[in-house]
Amino acid sequence: MREKREGMFKKVLVANRGEIAVRIVRACCDLGIAAVAVYEPDDIGALHVRLANEAYALSRPGSYRNPDEMLAVARHAGVDAVHPGYGLISEHPGFVRACEDAGIVVIGPGSAVLEQVRNKIGAVAQVRAAGIATTYPSSRAFAPDEGAAMLVEADTIGFPLVVKAHAGGHGRGTHIVRDRDSLMSVVLRSSGAAQAFYGDAHIYLEAAMATSRYIEVPVLGDNYGTIIHLGERDGSIQRNTRKVIGESPAPGISQAQREAIWQTALHVAHIFGIRGAATVEFVVDDAGQHHFTEIKPRIQVEHLATEMITRIDLVREQLRIAAGERLGYTQDQVRLSGVAMFCRINAEDPWHGYLPSPGHITSFRTPGGPNVRVDTYAYAGATVPVHYDSLLAKLGVWGATREECLNRVQRALQEFQISGVRTNLGLLRLIVNDEEFVTGTYTTESSQRPLMDAPPPDDNLGDLAAVVALAFLSRIQSARPSTPPVFTGGWYRDSRKLPS
Repeated sequence: MREKREGMFKKVLVANRGEIAVRIVRACCDLGIAAVAVYEPDDIGALHVRLANEAYALSRPGSYRNPDEMLAVARHAGVDAVHPGYGLISEHPGFVRACEDAGIVVIGPGSAVLEQVRNKIGAVAQVRAAGIATTYPSSRAFAPDEGAAMLVEADTIGFPLVVKAHAGGHGRGTHIVRDRDSLMSVVLRSSGAAQAFYGDAHIYLEAAMATSRYIEVPVLGDNYGTIIHLGERDGSIQRNTRKVIGESPAPGISQAQREAIWQTALHVAHIFGIRGAATVEFVVDDAGQHHFTEIKPRIQVEHLATEMITRIDLVREQLRIAAGERLGYTQDQVRLSGVAMFCRINAEDPWHGYLPSPGHITSFRTPGGPNVRVDTYAYAGATVPVHYDSLLAKLGVWGATREECLNRVQRALQEFQISGVRTNLGLLRLIVNDEEFVTGTYTTESSQRPLMDAPPPDDNLGDLAAVVALAFLSRIQSARPSTPPVFTGGWYRDSRKLPS
């Protein structure tokens, strides 16, 4: 029987698509909430649409990013709340404010909090004013045509530095610049990505920390001032400016460092009055000191790794908190058990500039076994659209030890098979077999290595030899004349004998 709490929402609009929409629909179902999906013409057969209780068509491609249309659907469907997931309009203060004015709850921080954290430079300044070590961003954000002012600021900060989108998440529009001559070409690329994905072309600069680790702490906060942390994840392995592999707990840091990062994350979350799920992100330098860099006021792509080590359903907790319930856990009741790893499977070609690979999926085989989880919207026959992020599936594995977890993720990636579109599965297999990853000594610099030029692991050579042999046999057999077995059988010979 489905659970239903007094005061819980009756109907929730899932204002997103893809695997996160599927994830939210299922969480609503588990709580006895009716889920309302939206879809563009290309998504009419999508899994989140099939699983939802109701579904409404959007007017045209790109409508998932249109807050006015989402609000119109919410009103028409008569929902109590909207869950925006991540990406798209999840960090759009205007949309949240419009919902608040309409009496519709948005599952996540309020518009005032979003306004604070959206200004990333201001957020860093606010945290620094509280006595917390931070990264060093530029004094302001820049439009792409302010090249002269950017060059002056870059010389003040010093190289290498990082160019980041002023709006939206960490990945899109983030690039390292190592010298003055390449700054403007990188800025144009970053601002273009920021405009395309966040609707804001402004960028800012930040001092780069060499051989650093990117550590993030997920937190949950209720409406009554209680905030807890859920351990930490290491997101240092990034490709095409996005985190593609993460793990929790982070390897290579001491327990004292770990606990210091947790306490700083809680302090930051209290500064901004976080409600619901959020993630506080840090850069840990080569001396082991952590520096606040930004806060994500939403559920994150990598949340399944946290769920696997805590056994806490973060989307369920988002729904409960937004409905006015208190956190169901004290900090002492949160148990961090074992090791979890996360892999982001994208429909893209890493060997050709990460070119997106939209199209029709002809076969889709997911890995299985104990403590293996796949979050996806894909299935054999599904379509990967042109207009949205290439994220196809998320693989999560858990092990009692890091060695067990590592063996399991290596095996699961070998089992994962997708045909019809190109994916980054081959790259992920290389990364999890790379020496730095196996030993847990990787840093953000590891992502800059030309890993794709590496030879295939030894254990793949036998498979490659078998494939070549089969292809050779197939080729020579197709060219060699042969007699079908039916023609050499006794029945055939006897039937051709002339009567005596």
